[in-house]
Amino acid sequence: TTSSSSPEHWMPHLVIPWTPPGIGIQHLPGQPLPMPDHNFSEEIPPESLLVSTSMSFPKGYGLTVCVQEDDSRGEIFKYIVFPFFMFQSKSQGLSFVRIHAPWQVLSREAELLKIKMPTKKMYEITEEKGILKMLNEIWCKLTEPLQPQVPRQENTKMKTLSYPFSREKIYLYNIKDKDTFFDNATRSRIVSIGTLIANNVYDAAYPLHDVLRFQFLFFFFLYQEWARYGVFYKFQPIDLIRKYFGEKIGLYFAWLGLYTEFLIPSSVVGIIVFLYGCITIESDIPSKEMCDQRNAFTMCPLCDKFCDYWNLSSACATARASHLFDNPATVFFSIFMALWATMFLEQWKRLQMRLSYFWDLTGLEEEEVSLNEKEKLTWSDRMPGYAVNFGLILFMIMLAFSAVFGVIVYRITTAAALSFSTNETTRSNVRVTVTATAVIINLVVVLILDEIYGAVAKWLTEIEIPKTEKNFEERLILKAFLLKFVNSYASIFYVAFFKGRFVGRPGRYVYVFEGYRMEECAPGGCLMELCIQLSIIMLGKQLIQNNLFEIGIPKLKKLFRKLKDERTELKEMDTNQSKDPQQWNLDYILEPFTGLTPEYMEMIIQFGFVTLFVASFPLAPVFALLNNIIEVRLDAKKFVTELRRPDTVREKDIGIWYNILSCIGKLSVMINAFVIAVTSDFIPRLMYQYAYSQNGTMHGFINHTLSYFNVSQLKAGTQPENSLFAQEVSFCREFPWLLCHFSKWELIKFTYMVMYSAIFMYV
Repeated sequence: TTSSSSPEHWMPHLVIPWTPPGIGIQHLPGQPLPMPDHNFSEEIPPESLLVSTSMSFPKGYGLTVCVQEDDSRGEIFKYIVFPFFMFQSKSQGLSFVRIHAPWQVLSREAELLKIKMPTKKMYEITEEKGILKMLNEIWCKLTEPLQPQVPRQENTKMKTLSYPFSREKIYLYNIKDKDTFFDNATRSRIVSIGTLIANNVYDAAYPLHDVLRFQFLFFFFLYQEWARYGVFYKFQPIDLIRKYFGEKIGLYFAWLGLYTEFLIPSSVVGIIVFLYGCITIESDIPSKEMCDQRNAFTMCPLCDKFCDYWNLSSACATARASHLFDNPATVFFSIFMALWATMFLEQWKRLQMRLSYFWDLTGLEEEEVSLNEKEKLTWSDRMPGYAVNFGLILFMIMLAFSAVFGVIVYRITTAAALSFSTNETTRSNVRVTVTATAVIINLVVVLILDEIYGAVAKWLTEIEIPKTEKNFEERLILKAFLLKFVNSYASIFYVAFFKGRFVGRPGRYVYVFEGYRMEECAPGGCLMELCIQLSIIMLGKQLIQNNLFEIGIPKLKKLFRKLKDERTELKEMDTNQSKDPQQWNLDYILEPFTGLTPEYMEMIIQFGFVTLFVASFPLAPVFALLNNIIEVRLDAKKFVTELRRPDTVREKDIGIWYNILSCIGKLSVMINAFVIAVTSDFIPRLMYQYAYSQNGTMHGFINHTLSYFNVSQLKAGTQPENSLFAQEVSFCREFPWLLCHFSKWELIKFTYMVMYSAIFMYV
């Protein structure tokens, strides 16, 4: 191996034959590293792809990998490695390799991958005419201050016709400069070494952020007009995001932006519904009857032996608070949100088709990258993996249910223990204390299980050995969503549909663990507790999991990696080397990009909180909107400053996530119908007002609803000891949540009529 003044004559040290869809690597051992006759200290060209490897090089030397075509071998290429005096050796033998693909390789691979490139042919885009054009112009003028100040396409009325690249028809394409014809995103798609990284040949591979190359100013505009919290009120530069990060990430931020915009009208309506409850709280007759101390409704004891009789008026605050979320306006809001979910999905389909048209994604053929090239597994080979998947997923679901049951036991036992207290304040606040602490415990359990379920879902998908990367991603998403859906909503489903349904009645209460009565709903109903459960879990996940974890953990990892590198660099510092860190060093410190699944997952779970139980918490869209305003800029800052620049991936849609959104939208109609029919007091009040009230008003609703019970029929040993009640109690009142005073079949008929009307309207 003799050095030469011409790099083309240097002996290659790494030969990477092109074997689609992956690439292999062969190291030629025993070959000395040729020393260049001159200094190659030029700046890294923007089309280079940087990789890190553990190979050892002399200090001050790195590698440039130039991709060349070998005409003698047909479709075979050689990644020829040349040393150059620019990259500095990192600690523990870490070095950097620059991969550069010349025009011959780029054009050939673009033809093989059928990459669409702009041609010289252009055509005019037909604009809307008449009133639609006028409304569009008015909207553009009104939203002009909200537009990001980024470079825009000069002629938006003309569109360039794109066509799969062909070297035989190169005259068709608008090639002004071969160095810039293939942009950075396209180059990173062509020069892909994912297989080598999977085989641990390279530690990492990533395109550099354009921090030091402002000829296109992409990085600068993305940071100034997108990745700062100060521009939260502006629209996102979706086209610029797509050019810098690729179509897949561009579609995610387009979807997130549309979802956030759609939360604005639902938030406004939710606030109006909440304000309606606040305004009408003083005129609500049932809550006024509960708060009126002159009615003197003597209620049955809440526990055996140690609990005394109590007045219904003592639950006045709970009844008034329940009216805020249980009023006729919430029924309207649940119908509105069903329509809202449908309109959102339809609008996204329109926006997705529009972006596919302008980004030349129509007719895009999905590249199925096989994960198992060597072995073809049969059905019998996959059966053990499927069996393990089924058993472990079932176990994880039962674990979530067990966690809910554990919280129920905590509530029952804690309520009984606090009822024994001699402190009057403690006994009077038993329900509030138990509810608040139980929800917080449940939130902590949900956050812990979420992390466990994510790791379990990935492991289960790996042992299935999917055939392609797309199959792997879809199966991983389905498993992770199923487990996290059950984990997030199990306790909410319990409060909405099961709590208070198996309490029994005075004299025949249902007991657990030999002496603890099953918990029942508050005097104002279970809807208020459902609201508390939903709000705390939703806000807790958004604040802790989606924001603190998303901000804090990457920063801690980055700091740890930086401190580790600085500590080792100090030991091997060379006084002749520059102290200024290079861009490839700075990018290597950043957190690797692991995919969009976590980003989609947190938003899909939030979409469920907003739609599934919105009848019990009208302010859910408001908190989701506030979270997403921060989330958009948080994700933007993370992609621009906290993560290594990912390879670009072309996708024509958001994939399986749309199907999950559609299922949640349909499920929300049925769940909200059941909440209104089963959990809310809306139907019982309608039944009383139009079927049982003598004057057509709600006067007498509480007295009509409460049942009588003769205290002499209480079981021996369950009567209150040392009752402090002023008068002797002969009868106590109880809330019959199954509404025995109404005709059973009449109530069932009316309930199902409401539910099926809502479902039919949605379909």
